[in-house]
Amino acid sequence: MGAKDSLSLGEVRKQIHWLFFLVVILTVFRLVVAGLTPLAPDEVYYWVWSKALAFGYPDHPPMVALWIRAGTALLGDTELGVRLLGPLATAVGTVLLWRAAEDLLPARGAGLPAAVLANATLLFGAGAVTMTPDTPLLLFWTLAMFGLGRLLATGRAWWWGLVGVAAGLAMASKYTAVLLAPAVLVWLLAVPSLRPWLRRPAPWLGALAALAVFAPVLGWNATHDWVSFVRQGGRVGDWRPDRALQFVGELLGGQIGLATPLLAVMFGAGFVVALRRARTRDPGWTLLAALLAVPSLVFLQHALGDRVQANWPSLLYPQAAIAAAGLPGRWRRLRAPAVGLGFLLTGLVWVQAIWAPARLPVPWDITLLRLAGWEGMAQDIAAKARTEGADYVVADNYGQAAELAWHLPPDIPVLALDARWHWFDLPDAIGFVAGRTGLMVRSDRLADQPRMADFDHLERIGWVDRARGGMLAERVRLYRVVGHKGVESIVFMPRPHRR
Repeated sequence: MGAKDSLSLGEVRKQIHWLFFLVVILTVFRLVVAGLTPLAPDEVYYWVWSKALAFGYPDHPPMVALWIRAGTALLGDTELGVRLLGPLATAVGTVLLWRAAEDLLPARGAGLPAAVLANATLLFGAGAVTMTPDTPLLLFWTLAMFGLGRLLATGRAWWWGLVGVAAGLAMASKYTAVLLAPAVLVWLLAVPSLRPWLRRPAPWLGALAALAVFAPVLGWNATHDWVSFVRQGGRVGDWRPDRALQFVGELLGGQIGLATPLLAVMFGAGFVVALRRARTRDPGWTLLAALLAVPSLVFLQHALGDRVQANWPSLLYPQAAIAAAGLPGRWRRLRAPAVGLGFLLTGLVWVQAIWAPARLPVPWDITLLRLAGWEGMAQDIAAKARTEGADYVVADNYGQAAELAWHLPPDIPVLALDARWHWFDLPDAIGFVAGRTGLMVRSDRLADQPRMADFDHLERIGWVDRARGGMLAERVRLYRVVGHKGVESIVFMPRPHRR
């Protein structure tokens, strides 16, 4: 059933006008916020990736690095350059989500509500103004859903090709996208009218297309000891029943925070309704149920043995928004307050990240802990390095090393010391540090001392604080060090080129 069968032409035009207004207004706001908000350590770390492009990295596939490289090629090494594709991708993804909702739940007018509900979440609001692997993941995951919706609406086999390419691009963004394949297989098996597809070549050719797109990432891992697969796969078998309730509680609490409370209730209700409607083998609802249930079971299993970071289930949000938009009448009364609360909380987070008008308790102020004070701390470290006659500044934490590379004056070399840098195509600094005096920085949160084996001399000489408005985010210890040739995996960090 196509768009013209589900809505009148006038209704479609009205939806498109409101969708255009929503996308334009939100994109403008998000571009402004992206340009004004300081970069988080992970974002600057991914910016480092963009200066050493490869088909893989120890933590994730390469898509986020490619996106940052494209943005900085246009706008230089600036906050907006790093994040440029985030707001733009969210705009495109919103349109795709609208179309997918119309195809999966025809005759319900679910497209515009689904787009609004998704964009009102803190996940979309914060994710659109930051650059992490979740940013391209959400676009390509939604593109795959769009393709599946078009397949269902038209019955044309060639949509499997788009689904396959989108799935491959999603996997090249973040490995959790592999969960799309079993969810789609469950969908095809569960709906009798769709089972004939399993005997036709189109879905399997789509799977081959996904594998072809993802093949460079496989190739990189094959020549790098499967490092990122080992890192991600090493969590699969964890089992800690003594802390399972804590981890599951944190998982649910994180989603309530990222969805915002009222939207989380609606998404949960949509999940339940999707599971119920899947019993009737309705194709649209069954796909939503499969796309929600399969990843949810995986994240729940992981939470039985280890902590699930709040952003990991981000790929659930597009289909959760569609399911919530399809809820029956009495739930629709909750839409306006849920959307209003979501946008309000998102706006408050944006304001706090840029101007910090509220003095929140430090553990609750994520903008303070993650974003604030890096520039001021770098200025203090630069002054100390000059006083000590240091030839370089070095950090053994990847986020601190990246932030220092971003903020320190260009005449002070910034080095990074950690085993992960072995896998990066960055200039080796082993010969440079041998016999040279440097200044090492290390977070006071780490109780242990730096490895003496990495230096000929190591002496603690003080500390500097990372703070905002008198509120301490982090204290950093300073050490005078003298390097030697035996140090492992120490590299020169790239430095920004600003226009």
